[in-house]
Amino acid sequence: MKSTGIVRRIDNLGRITLPIELRKNLDMDCGDALEIYTEGNSVVLRKHESGCVFCGSTRKVTLYKDKAICENCRRELSL
Repeated sequence: MKSTGIVRRIDNLGRITLPIELRKNLDMDCGDALEIYTEGNSVVLRKHESGCVFCGSTRKVTLYKDKAICENCRRELSL
């Protein structure tokens, strides 16, 4: 893990603010979903990648009626 040297305090509602520089560097925007993991005594935040509802793949996924579907499954459905 790489240290950024940034320190933030948790507010009374349990929130933290991610600095704009960090959000820009990681291509995060308002409304993006984050996954929360723990590794030992660390908390890890990752930008959530929607997986295909059929196979779980996160490659070449598009939304169809609010459902994530990968290119391969789209091809199979159109047969």
